[in-house]
Amino acid sequence: MQLHEARKADLGHKKKVRVGRGPGSGIGKTSGRGLKGATARSGWTMKATYEGGQMPLFRRLPKRGFTNGPFRETFAVVNVGALGSFTAGSAVGPEELRAAGVVQGGPHAPIKILGDGELTVALNLKADAFSKSALEKIAKAGGKAEWLGGAPKKPAPDFKKLEAEKKAKDAEKGKGKEQKGEGGKPGKAEGGKPKAEDGKPARPEAAKAPKPEGAKPQGAAAPKAEGAKPPKAATPKAPKPPKAEAPKGDAPKPAAEGEQKPQQQ
Repeated sequence: MQLHEARKADLGHKKKVRVGRGPGSGIGKTSGRGLKGATARSGWTMKATYEGGQMPLFRRLPKRGFTNGPFRETFAVVNVGALGSFTAGSAVGPEELRAAGVVQGGPHAPIKILGDGELTVALNLKADAFSKSALEKIAKAGGKAEWLGGAPKKPAPDFKKLEAEKKAKDAEKGKGKEQKGEGGKPGKAEGGKPKAEDGKPARPEAAKAPKPEGAKPQGAAAPKAEGAKPPKAATPKAPKPPKAEAPKGDAPKPAAEGEQKPQQQ
């Protein structure tokens, strides 16, 4: 036995493969990567859904329904009925709940308080979330609820729903006004004038006063006499007297009354 024939005791050790040493290395000139393509380049990794370029299976299968799996938040739950073992007025947080063994869920999941059961002890609870019924029972027992990370924001108002409710209320008001108008009182239009049933404006009824006997109704025409009226006779006009001509020259004008001059002696 020669020295070069001696073997190591660890027979499971494999010799490192030296790639890129040409065709004579036993791996070939491409170093076991084959010919050109993505598999021959460094940095390429095959995805689990890759099927050589054909349509993958998750795209060939039909889809049904909706799932919120990537964004689902899973809570570890605690019912208020399991909190009776704590002393009244004590502050109870996630650590105290897990130490008491009342948490149902993972050790690292956020805790949510649910409203199953009855709570008779006033506690200052601290949790990641609370149900509506749990908040009511905690407040009824005289305790307080504190949200870890801040209380959730109020949801945005549904403007379409609010608008539909407003329209429904306006329609009910309009029906009520129409019913009042049908009860005997004339319904008033927008301008304040009374409105008749057929849509035309109706005249307000004036107060009727007692009329004396023999009085003629207002607006009534006088009775016409039977037969035609005789024509009027034309009266002859008298001739006008001729005007007297005044003498030419400067004639003395008559003095006005009260301005008569005294006669000269």
